[in-house]
Amino acid sequence: MSSFFIKKKVISAAPNKGDLKRKSNADDGKGRSKKFSKRMDEEISSDSENESADPNRKQQENEDDEIEETPQEKKLRLAKLYLEQLREEEDKRAEQESFEADLIAGRLQDDVLEQKGKLQRLIAKELIAPEPAEIRLMRGHKLPVTCLVITPDEKYIFSASKDCSIIKWEVESGKKVQKIAGGRKGTEARHVGHTTHVLCMAISSDGKYLASGDMNKLIMIWDPTTCKHLYKLKGHRDAVSGLAFRRGTHTLYSASHDRSIKVWSVDENAYVETLFGHQDMITGLDCLSRERCVTAGGRDRTVRVWKIAEESQLVFHGHEGSIDCIQLINEEHMVTGGDDGSISVWTVNKKKPVSTVKQAHGSHGNTGLEQPYWVSSVAALHNSDIVASGSHNSAVQLWKCGQGFRGLEPLFSVPMTGFVNSLKFSNSGKFLVAGVGQEHRLGRWWRIKEARNGIYIIPLKRQAQEQEVVQ
Repeated sequence: MSSFFIKKKVISAAPNKGDLKRKSNADDGKGRSKKFSKRMDEEISSDSENESADPNRKQQENEDDEIEETPQEKKLRLAKLYLEQLREEEDKRAEQESFEADLIAGRLQDDVLEQKGKLQRLIAKELIAPEPAEIRLMRGHKLPVTCLVITPDEKYIFSASKDCSIIKWEVESGKKVQKIAGGRKGTEARHVGHTTHVLCMAISSDGKYLASGDMNKLIMIWDPTTCKHLYKLKGHRDAVSGLAFRRGTHTLYSASHDRSIKVWSVDENAYVETLFGHQDMITGLDCLSRERCVTAGGRDRTVRVWKIAEESQLVFHGHEGSIDCIQLINEEHMVTGGDDGSISVWTVNKKKPVSTVKQAHGSHGNTGLEQPYWVSSVAALHNSDIVASGSHNSAVQLWKCGQGFRGLEPLFSVPMTGFVNSLKFSNSGKFLVAGVGQEHRLGRWWRIKEARNGIYIIPLKRQAQEQEVVQ
């Protein structure tokens, strides 16, 4: 029994080949595991050291991850980016279209109101009188200035005179840019330009053409940029006293002492038609964008609105003397002045003035024999509540139009010695230009020797601007 037990024990203690193999494998696994763990520790330690030594390693790994994305994932990512870009562009386009729609709607509304004569910028209450030192005088004409125009970009002023010349001035510097010299009477055949008093001028709304009319029945067309003479328009039988381009076109209206209005196509250098109706010489003319013009009839004491397309006219009465000047405020309202000393505001819907100021510039003469100062020029800032008037009482007067143009209130006066023969507001309303001379533009009834023949630039300052300067 004992020997058997021992043998069995011995046999039990001796390992078989499978056990030895498993043990060997286990030992090898433990060895490999230890070696792998050691190597991993070394690799981790190495990576940590590299990361601390190279901070861009992480970025490189991220880039590697991106490179390793599948084609399907890349397509999906790019599709999402593309859709996002489309969505942003659509939002921007919608905002832009909304802004443009609002802008166009605002312009259309302004155009409709302007056509109806209801667009009115209320800026008169903001104006303050300029200091005398701020008013600039530019001299270059030998005889009285009779008319002037301002270019649409407000960079230049053209003035004309009884000395037959036309001068181009630069507004900013006040310098004379160019002069179109006048010629002597009888030299019309060889002289390019006027040879007698220039009474009126007009410039197209795009600044392409300048027109001037004189006592010799002629209308001259010039290039405003170069002052080059383009051609003459002939047809009137007496002095040309009024010119105006229809806004947005090259259609020119002219008025004359021969009592007629003529229509011209300047682009084609062609005469279109003639309109009759006034009973005395026409002294002034104006127009805006409608196919119509307004005229002052001098001593026939009428204002007329000419509807060109309908070939009809509206006749208005109100002044007690000769109506010497006229200007449109908007498409439905106009202002006139005359030798009776009064200023009147009209609407095309009524035959009588809606408001009149008598002796607008005062009176002169001995007691009991006083005579009003003639109103020799008027101007209006288009679509606003501001008008200006000039006389020979040594002042230019600015007025505020009341509600519905039913009144004129004096704002302030600007000292100015001489006959104020022409007044023009710049389109922006930043300044007013006055053409002044020693004599009236249409005659020599009086002569003011101390007056200077030239043009005055009057800045139109506003209270808001003054506050900004003070701050």
